[in-house]
Amino acid sequence: MKYPKALENLIKSFQLYPGIGPKTAERLAFYTFLELKDEEVADFSANLLRIKKELKHCSNCGVITDRETCEICTDSDRENKLLVVEGTKDVNVFEKIGHYYGKYHVLNGLISPLNGVGPDDINIQNILKRVDDEKIEEIIVATSATIEGEMTALYIKNSLENKNIKVYRIGYGLPAGGDIEYADEMTLIKALEGRKEL
Repeated sequence: MKYPKALENLIKSFQLYPGIGPKTAERLAFYTFLELKDEEVADFSANLLRIKKELKHCSNCGVITDRETCEICTDSDRENKLLVVEGTKDVNVFEKIGHYYGKYHVLNGLISPLNGVGPDDINIQNILKRVDDEKIEEIIVATSATIEGEMTALYIKNSLENKNIKVYRIGYGLPAGGDIEYADEMTLIKALEGRKEL
């Protein structure tokens, strides 16, 4: 049986999300139609539109925010350290553990030549400017322990060779190939404490 066009389109829309295959997308589409009230569907669609209109990347660090410059960048109590992470979710993970009091720099990706992603495609160049402008004393590179994460960390270290700044790689309390967003608090604390100079 062929589904009505509106239902087929909704199934295709759900499949745009990572990890959502055809069966799950079908389940979500049917749930949306059969179980959700009209107001809930209206709120959901309004929220989807709102995030695309209201959210942006911080002009300074790259974290997702609803301001030109995020709360962390405007916090004068932050230490002159820079924790370089892949995405905004990683910032939230480190903020939750309450063990790091410096600033962040969000790359919004990793260097991956096989996928056509080079240094100019992610937020690397602004690090050099921030080191000078904000008098950054230390950089901790906290990219994932993957080939792309290691390649990105090495590129950042090499870019900062002419600067008088210590560059560390996050300690390996994290499993190789693991993602920061899934690590527990203790693992992240040990990873911060066990950082090493690149």
